[in-house]
Order: sequence, then C-alpha cells, then structure tokens
Amino acid sequence: MAPVTSLTASVHQRLADALSAALPEAAPADPLLRRSDRADFQANGILALAKKAKANPRELATQVVEKITHGDLLADVEVSGPGFLNVRVTDKAIIETLAARAADGDRLGVPLNPDAGTTVIDYAQPNVAKEMHVGHLRSAVIGDALRAMLDFTGEKTIGRHHIGDWGTQFGMLIQYLIENPDQLAPAADVDGEQAMSNLNRVYKASRAVFDADEAFKERARKRVVALQSGDKETLDLWQRFVDESKVYFYSVFEKLDMEVRDDEIVGESAYNDLMPETARLLEESGVAVRSEGALVVFFDEIRGKDDQPVPLIVQKADGGFGYAASDLSAIRNRVLDLNATTLLYVVDVRQSLHFKMVFEAARRMGWLNDDVTAHNMGYGTVLGADGKPFKTRAGETVRLEDLLDEAVDRATTVVREKAEKIGLSEDEITENGRYVGIGAVKYADLSTSANRDYKFDLDQMVSLNGDTSVYLQYAYARIKSILRKAEAASPAAHPELELAPAERALGLHLDAFGEQLADATAEYAPHKLAAYLYQLASLYTTFYDQCPVLKADTTAQTENRLFLCALTANTLHKGMSLLGIRTPERL
Repeated sequence: MAPVTSLTASVHQRLADALSAALPEAAPADPLLRRSDRADFQANGILALAKKAKANPRELATQVVEKITHGDLLADVEVSGPGFLNVRVTDKAIIETLAARAADGDRLGVPLNPDAGTTVIDYAQPNVAKEMHVGHLRSAVIGDALRAMLDFTGEKTIGRHHIGDWGTQFGMLIQYLIENPDQLAPAADVDGEQAMSNLNRVYKASRAVFDADEAFKERARKRVVALQSGDKETLDLWQRFVDESKVYFYSVFEKLDMEVRDDEIVGESAYNDLMPETARLLEESGVAVRSEGALVVFFDEIRGKDDQPVPLIVQKADGGFGYAASDLSAIRNRVLDLNATTLLYVVDVRQSLHFKMVFEAARRMGWLNDDVTAHNMGYGTVLGADGKPFKTRAGETVRLEDLLDEAVDRATTVVREKAEKIGLSEDEITENGRYVGIGAVKYADLSTSANRDYKFDLDQMVSLNGDTSVYLQYAYARIKSILRKAEAASPAAHPELELAPAERALGLHLDAFGEQLADATAEYAPHKLAAYLYQLASLYTTFYDQCPVLKADTTAQTENRLFLCALTANTLHKGMSLLGIRTPERL
C-alpha cells in the first residue's frame, strides 16, 4: 500500500508514492526516483529489485508500468534501457501541487523533520582582547546558516560561542592593568571600535613590558596562578577584558547581520571548574593514562612521523590543563546538561586531528554513542587573489571589519549606479548597499563547499553576472517589480493551462525546494542550498525571457505566470534568509 501523501507533498513525493504502490510486495520502499534530462524523472529502483528477485529488469519494469494508476499525476511512463522508468508528470499536477505549497505560507510546504532532536552548534569563536580577522569569517557565516537551516527543519538548536577567554596571556594583561589601572575604560563607556582600540593598546603595551622586563614576566606568571585559583581582584580585571571584548564582538557581528546572544557566549573559562573532574573520570576509567607526568589519551591508529602514537594531552605535567580538557568538559556539559543529541563544531580544518581525538576519547567514555553524535565541520582557508592565505599588502592578517566595510563600499557603488533609474532614496541606497555587500561576502563563502579553500575577490562577489548573491537579489527585486506593476491582475494558479517548457522547468525546480533543503541540512552543506537558489534564479531568468507575464495571451495565463513569479520570489526570499542574506524589495 502506498503511504498517505500530505496535501503539500511535492510532485516528487507523490510520484514516489505512486511508484511504490505499483511495485511488488518485496520491493524496496524507495523507487530511487531522480530528476532526469530525458524526462521529468527517472526511477532506477527496479534494477535492484530485479537483481534481488533474479528477474528480468525490463520485464519487471513493464509489469510496474501496467500497474501504475495515471490519474491527474502522470502524463507518460515508459521503460528505458535495462529497466529504468522515464516518467513525465502532467502540467496540472505541477501547478496544483505548487498551489498547495504556496498556500502553506512561510513554510512553503516544507515538512518538519519527524526525527528532529537537539543540536548544540559551536561556531563564531573569537578571542578575548584580540581583533577578529578574516580567519574568523567562515566559522561565523557557515555556523549561522547551518543553525537557521536546522531550525527551519524543526531541530532545536543551542548556540555555543567557545571564545578564547582563558589562559596564560591573561596573566600578562591583568598584571599590566594592576600596575597601570587607568589604561582600560569600562566597557559601558565605549563602542566597538573604541573597545578594540583600548584592548589593542593594552595588549601591545603589556607585551612590550613582558618581553623587556624579567621581573614583570615573573609577576605575570604568578598572576596566571591567581586567575586559575579564583583570586577576586584578578577575576574582576579579567571580567573587564571580557566585557570590553564583547562590546567589540557584538559590533562586528552586527556588521555581519548576525544575532549573537549573550547567554550563548560560553568560553573556555566556563569549563574551568569541570576540568579536574573530567581528568579524574578519564584516568579512573583507564581511557587516559599518565605518561612522563602528563595525563594523556593514546590512539594506536593515530601516529606521528616517528610512527609513535600521537597523544591527546588532557593535563600537563605541571598540572595545567590543555584544550582537550576544556573540549571534553564541554562535551560532558552539552550532552549531560543540555541533552544534546548532536554536537556540531564549525572550526578550522587544521583542528581536525584534535577533534578526531577528542571525539574518540568521548566515545570511549560513553559520552558519545549511537544516540549522541559529534561532527566536525572543518572549513578551508580564505585565500587572496594570488591563491595564498589572504593578507594585507604589508603581509598582515586582514581585519574582518575592514574587509566588511570595503565590501559594503563596493556594493554601494554598484547599487548607486542603478538607483536613479528606479528612484531609490539615499537611505535606500545605503541600506541596500549594506545588504548587497554583506550578502556578497556571505554567499561567496556559503556557495563553496565548507572544506574547500576559496579566493576572496570582491570584484566578482558584487558582480551582477554569474553565481553571486547580487544575481539572486536582483532576480528577487525584478520579480517584486513585476508584481507591483500587475495592477489589473493578481497571482492565481490555473491548473487547466498547458505550460511552456520554461514554465515546466521553473515549476519542477520550485517543487524540489523541500527535498533539496532537507538534503542540504542533513549533510550540513549550505553550499547545496546556495546551488539550488542560483539554479532557481537562472531558470527564472529563462522563464522571464521566454514567457511574457504582464503581456501574456490570456488573463488566465498572466495570473498563472504571476503565481509562478510570486512563488519564485517567496522561495528565493526564504532560501536566502536561511543563508543569512537579505533580499531588498527594490534594487
């Protein structure tokens, strides 16, 4: 018996259900239905079924065709090759299905994931008292998009920004402040730019003293011990660094058009009290052992250049804790206290080995298992036009704020060139320039597979041509312009109409939004959503060129094409918003 199909199910799902109902009882549930360039869809599942039943695949495929009920869904089904089914659906089925999905409002017919759980996503991890640079871009942008995608499919997400707010450098900074108490203004009195300026000044001044004065260096080391032991004066000054840094972080994330909640900034310091117990549990269980005074976890399958096992250092010989201790403590907290079913880490690919060992240690402890999994979304490097890691001309790391400001400036120039033609005000030019510039940076990142490097080329990013966010934003704005001009007609679905090839292509791609989004989310692959949206904008461009909308042959045809326009706009808007990119109404 075919499964019950919901009213907003896609043509793809309705077709899969119809094929499943026609397959023999021993058939697999999935007919392996895929889009095809030879028909609307191709079903390949009969080949596997025939092999299992030791039957002739073409004969079995012919039997299935004879059992399929055509109705309003199927226009034609034929056997091809060794046993494929080429399927063409009716125009009526396309429009009726899209109408049901359009009526579903903001969800566009996309169902919630019935197996949704709780994902703790670790992303956007700047360091206290340090400027954010281009290396911080990808974690923030990829993590923010993945979180939005997961939320939309019904997953409960909890953000964690594991900021660097603990360690030996703070002994140097705090000791300098104690000896120079007028050097850091209260965070409440400064904006983001001033906050970073203050922090930079203190950091450089303290580093200069630290490098030149052995007595100060010794006092700074003792201050680290005071910090770790909870000395009130030391902790109060440390908190000032954290507060001032947060002012700066928020200013950068605001430029990125990202919301970062204060209660989700849970840095290394938050796990300080948990680390001794984590070390004790690891040692008592035998997962970690003492080696040359340090507490380490060994992995036979992970070996160094000398073919010796590479250790994961939980506790150093001097008693200090390493990154592994805080990361394993974080896993305990996220699994036991936050009830996470999935842990997702958006971190630099260069940390892949570290997290591979951390996850394996957690599995040995039972903190990770078949019901609680961890994934490392290692991302590649942002490269300059020369293919090398992105640097300034002076060879310094590019400040993230400078990069974002330049992107907005370039985009504003592009917007201004077209502003007079559509009558944009100066405020609209400024706002749209910001949306286009930040969108360009995000899309260039998100349209690339996360584990790959990509070149940062602002000229290409703000281009109106090619695979850019500006191309998608202009497609959206063009549709909104058409809808505004359609004074005498309104979008309305007309299933009785015959569709032109460009209408069919656009309609079938709109139909695939839910499945494409589900696949991209399940694979933690925002670049697949970006690819879907780019193809949608491209298919719309072809539709716009080949199918007159406001000057169609009949009123019904105009209304139907306006319906396709409106659904395309809504789908672009939803998809782009999941990637964290705005879609201006006029551009």
